[in-house]
Amino acid sequence: MPEKPLTVHPLAPLSSSEITTCARLVRGRSPGTSLQFKAITLLEPEKKDVIPYLAAERERKCLPHIARKAFVVYYIRNTDKLHEAIVDLSKGQVESILRLGPECHSSSDGEEVVRMEKIALEDEGVKAEIAKLQLPPGTVVISDPWIYGSDGDRDERRQFQCFLYAMNSKAADFNYYAHPLAISPVVDVQTEKVIRIDFLPTGADEAVRGTQSHIVRPPNDYVPEAQKLRTDLKPLTVVQEEGASFVVSQGGHVIDWQKWSFRIGFNRREGMVRYDSRSLFYRLSLSDMVIPYADPRSPFHRKSAFDVGDAGAGIMANNLKLGCDCLGSIHYLSAVLSNDEGEAVPLENVVCIHEQDAGIGWKHTNYRTGRAVLVRSRELVIQSIITVSNYEYVLAFVFNQAGEISYEVRATGILSTQPIDDGVEVAWGTVVHPGVLAACHQHIFCLRVDPALDGYDNRLVYGEAHALPRDPKLNPHGTGYVVRETVVEESSGLDLDRNQNRTFEIQNAAIRNPVNGKPVAYKIQAPPFQKILADKDSFHYKRAEFADHSIYVTAYKEGELYAGGKYTNQSRGGNGVRGWANRRDNVRDTDIVVWVQLGINHIPRIEDFPVMPCEIVRVALKPVNFFSKNPALDVPPSEQAFNRSVLLSEAHRQPTTEVTVSQKGEILL
Repeated sequence: MPEKPLTVHPLAPLSSSEITTCARLVRGRSPGTSLQFKAITLLEPEKKDVIPYLAAERERKCLPHIARKAFVVYYIRNTDKLHEAIVDLSKGQVESILRLGPECHSSSDGEEVVRMEKIALEDEGVKAEIAKLQLPPGTVVISDPWIYGSDGDRDERRQFQCFLYAMNSKAADFNYYAHPLAISPVVDVQTEKVIRIDFLPTGADEAVRGTQSHIVRPPNDYVPEAQKLRTDLKPLTVVQEEGASFVVSQGGHVIDWQKWSFRIGFNRREGMVRYDSRSLFYRLSLSDMVIPYADPRSPFHRKSAFDVGDAGAGIMANNLKLGCDCLGSIHYLSAVLSNDEGEAVPLENVVCIHEQDAGIGWKHTNYRTGRAVLVRSRELVIQSIITVSNYEYVLAFVFNQAGEISYEVRATGILSTQPIDDGVEVAWGTVVHPGVLAACHQHIFCLRVDPALDGYDNRLVYGEAHALPRDPKLNPHGTGYVVRETVVEESSGLDLDRNQNRTFEIQNAAIRNPVNGKPVAYKIQAPPFQKILADKDSFHYKRAEFADHSIYVTAYKEGELYAGGKYTNQSRGGNGVRGWANRRDNVRDTDIVVWVQLGINHIPRIEDFPVMPCEIVRVALKPVNFFSKNPALDVPPSEQAFNRSVLLSEAHRQPTTEVTVSQKGEILL
């Protein structure tokens, strides 16, 4: 029986009932078959259908009907038979089912990871090797399953590489990453059996040896009860007695703040997704990330984690705590995702929304009068925190009152560790604790920017600063320089050039600034980073299709959301943004997508252990000739009556000399 047509917003995440309906309908197409669901998520409507809907919504007109559909990924359990299904929730029926090829592997899920841990530790061969370690009585062995990766050698089937650690304490939060073991079982996901035990190299080269008696190392814990805490830190409280300046509506998905209005979505893979409710950016999201490791030896040469595609920024999101993860007047958003049985799983407080002081926004002191006008910058932060095994990522959209949007990543958590022999040093890592090596690795993130600057026909332009040649009339002293712009004509990958101050802008050439006549634009202020170091013939390079350029620009195509490809688990490459850019589509004054990369080359320090201080990278999208003047001029000035600080700063007045022109035109001191 077809279900009643749905009236929810077409970009709203699936509800609990929609998730369970999808699972029921898909199961109905395979009666008596056990299915392992990997994702049940919103299938976003085509952009051409959403644009008139958003326009009608802004203009408060009658809303056009858009069919509500879901995208479902599932296995026939304990097989390699991976399927995609599209469910039309408006009609209450499965629209299509597609069986994928043998080299397509879906992401992991929490239930599966727990099974892999158990399988590895219950294997008789693994138990025999653990016995050879002669661990102290009471030691607990921990299994840390990693997505297997790719190297072209016996990696067609879906597998997990399990790294083992010793837990020498009954404390639940004991830092076992300070006690790595040299045994690494490989588990076949389909058969749910250990198919091989790898032995880790612990010396200066690739040589491995049989299992040796384990050397017990001292603990190195991060929990507060293991430290002598400071006693001289006074409270710093954030108090908003009148509440926050933002308004949350439509079930928590629409945010209005300081002339900003936008919609927040949430899904299993990307986590937070920002949609515009005005013509600026249609969609912003963390499209992908890759963490390739530097140790060239087996099995570490396969370590290249795609934490968004292999795990999911949504399903790994933390339950955020008041007064800890965010400060001030906080509003939380919760979400509903699915588990491997197709059941709805509520995730509480996965997004926190709050304001924060960001220092001085702008200031000028008229030194003749001594009057200072100062505005403090207020920011709105939309934040989620994910834990992927050992690592944490703090992910945030940050908005300010000057029309700027930033995407910020803070990397923290615990280094991925491996054993190393005493007295050994290697060039691809740092010894961070006795017998513990942390390998160098890169973190490369891709922000997907779907622009709509005063319309959907946009272009990517880069400007460079060049010195003017000497000219006896125009530039006789050789001091001049100019900015030259280049329009990107075809889809391609491009890079920053600090020596030329190369800056990328997204422009709408059809809309001109009323003051200077230049195209309205937003510039991309991204930090330079070292591109992926793995060579072009490596699987690391082939799979991380976004990691070789600072910027990619492509023509908009439906379904092209993930820079590393839809399925990154043990992928081979060829299905991501590098391949899309190689189409050489026209990207001038048309519907485009810009893919912005930012990254960290993490050369571990001993100060990064046992837990890493946040490493911060941020990309900003800033208006260029979009407004007629500083858009933050109307922010009320910062005054003591408003801010109520404890101390007042002294007024600054500089001695001056002035002249006055009399009515007769005389210059008077």
